[in-house]
Amino acid sequence: MKALQFDYKMHRYIFSKIAGRFVPSFYWTPQLSCLRSDEGVEPKLPNENWVKIKVKYSGICGSDLNLLFLNDSPSTSPYVSFPFTIGHEIVGEIAELGSQITGLNIGDRVVVDPILSCATRGITEHCPACLNGNYSLCTRKTEGYLSPGLLIGTCKDTGGGWSSCLVAHKSQVFKLPAAVSDLNGVMVEPFSCALHSVLRNPPRENDTVLIIGAGVIGICVAAAIRALEIPCKIVVLAKHQFQVDLANHYGADEVILLQKQSYVDNLTKALKGQVLRPIFGPEVIHGGADIVFECVGKKQSVNDALRFSKNGGKVVLLGLAGILDAIDWTTVWLNELEVKGSFAYSTEDYKGKRVRTFDIAIELMRAGKVDLSRMVTHRFSLEDYRDALDTASNKKNRSAIKVVFEP
Repeated sequence: MKALQFDYKMHRYIFSKIAGRFVPSFYWTPQLSCLRSDEGVEPKLPNENWVKIKVKYSGICGSDLNLLFLNDSPSTSPYVSFPFTIGHEIVGEIAELGSQITGLNIGDRVVVDPILSCATRGITEHCPACLNGNYSLCTRKTEGYLSPGLLIGTCKDTGGGWSSCLVAHKSQVFKLPAAVSDLNGVMVEPFSCALHSVLRNPPRENDTVLIIGAGVIGICVAAAIRALEIPCKIVVLAKHQFQVDLANHYGADEVILLQKQSYVDNLTKALKGQVLRPIFGPEVIHGGADIVFECVGKKQSVNDALRFSKNGGKVVLLGLAGILDAIDWTTVWLNELEVKGSFAYSTEDYKGKRVRTFDIAIELMRAGKVDLSRMVTHRFSLEDYRDALDTASNKKNRSAIKVVFEP
């Protein structure tokens, strides 16, 4: 079985951390980095409540690139187990069923909610978060009969999407209706991340929403707002010209290009704010967006999220910000901003019911409220992983949005 695995070794970590700054391909050169291309053994069903899934497509997520570029904070390391097969954006076909599985059949097309919470770990007395359906906040991600792992794709026992197959607990598996294509299926996971952030922080009617970043998650946030039919103004800050058309297609009212000399004035105008000039340092923005969804996770994007928020506004952090220096937090207290984090997906309040985020995403696709298949711009075999990773990390040169493996 072909698999792309991450295996932490100190000497490889140090070498690629240093050399990769000069030659980025060193981050994924098997002989030199923590990434290895392995002919591994297929993962076995942990028990009869699990299924084996043959992978059709698995996406390359920004968090996967963060991992390979060694940008993750060490604070996440207790929640993984090495070596793990990478990949958590998964659409596939059921290849094997545990004897306790009902409602699923061999050959069913499915997507996988990769969060490894209490139920998947065989913990019968669920933690308070899981009892409330907040599986992404599970407090027992290092316990139970599985090795540590936040999700499939960071746990050595389950396998991951960057391989030909993996295993998943029955609670993680969602059947795809015929109306939802495989290319939409591989987008269910990132779309659910966006849905979770929007449903937990819904814009009000006539709010102005700023989305910083027009990559996969930023575009999905715009698509989620429009699919949910929330009547608000959406302004998107995009880094690359090719992202502008896509942002417009998925519902942006205005798209501002991140051009160093002009974006501050252009974005302030779109938000109906005012640029103020301090005695030195970056411009101060008076006024701004009611809600900012920060989908990049860099120093500049976080600073912009804070300064382009209106007084009393909200900033939602989706961009996997890690250890960042020189963030100016002045506006948080001066303008009484609310800063919220958003991680993965869970169970949402939706149309008067508690519904899993994945179910909502699939239903919106089935009903024709959103079609994300055009966001899949590049497909690669696992053997061509170097080209795939180079494409995913050089979006401007390749006009890449979502890059996927096709085992």
